[in-house]
Amino acid sequence: MLSYSIDRILEIVGKGAVTVGTFDGEINGIASLADGNAGDLSFLGNSKYRSQVADCGASVLLLPKDYEGQPRDAQLFILLENPSYALAWICRDIENNLYPRPPAGIHPTAHVEDSAAVDPSASIGAFCYVAAGAQIGAQAVLENHVSIGREAQIGKECHLFPQVIVADRCIIGERNRLLAGCVIGADGYGYAPVEGQHQRIPQIGNVVTEADVDIGANSTIDRARFGTTRIGTGTKIDNLVQVAHNVTVGKHCLLVAQCGVSGSTVLGDRVILAGQSGVTGHVTIGDGTLLYAKSGAMRSTEANEKISGTHGQNANLMNRIYVLQRKLPELFKRFEALEKFVESQK
Repeated sequence: MLSYSIDRILEIVGKGAVTVGTFDGEINGIASLADGNAGDLSFLGNSKYRSQVADCGASVLLLPKDYEGQPRDAQLFILLENPSYALAWICRDIENNLYPRPPAGIHPTAHVEDSAAVDPSASIGAFCYVAAGAQIGAQAVLENHVSIGREAQIGKECHLFPQVIVADRCIIGERNRLLAGCVIGADGYGYAPVEGQHQRIPQIGNVVTEADVDIGANSTIDRARFGTTRIGTGTKIDNLVQVAHNVTVGKHCLLVAQCGVSGSTVLGDRVILAGQSGVTGHVTIGDGTLLYAKSGAMRSTEANEKISGTHGQNANLMNRIYVLQRKLPELFKRFEALEKFVESQK
């Protein structure tokens, strides 16, 4: 990590920060509250770790504004509305310094077809392939071994990491981040049973991702059978996620690792699919719905529902059922005792 002065840290976190204590050195590392030592910066992002602040040895701590404790000697508290978000901005600055944007231009080993259009400010890395009619926007970065299909469009300021594939006619919106190995626009999983065999149904649509979408490593967004598979603005997709053909994902959704969405389903805005959850096909998931980890939504939902369990039940109902299940052994004992009492009265 690079060294950061206190003035630089305060410049990054912005106006409104309040400092308590003094530290005249530079910050050379970031650590948790439990592991922080002299020269480190730490933060309190979750109230359950509040008790660790008093014993933290970090030189600078980002803390919420309501924190009332006092720093040690040669220790500085920076009080903020959102310490975790402030740390994210500091890390973003570090990232930009550690991993600067590659220079504009096309690497000698890349192959760009003559009819493709690459903005002069874009960066095309080693062994990339840009097919006929494709368009690469301003300030876009394609790292090594990226493949862009025919007539595909990559928006401005996108960053495509190694081994990303964007298939024919797919459209990637502005400021998308596609992490290593993700595939945008592979054939949807469509087959028709004919005389005991499964005949492939051609998938002739495309994928459109709107602005500020992140797609994690080795995730797959399938092209539509016809029309478009769409990922809405600001949606963040984790690693190893499968989105099937003709799905529409709303704005600012979170799809967490190893979840899956079956074909022709619609997710509303701000939907959260937790890890290893799944949604069946041809349903509509209402705005703000939360699907708990390893749960399955087998029906459409209203807005702001919380779904739990493999059969996709209301989370509050599932919690009540769980509590009652834990009481069953005691209830059986009481029932047996009641049976014996009734028998004794005959």
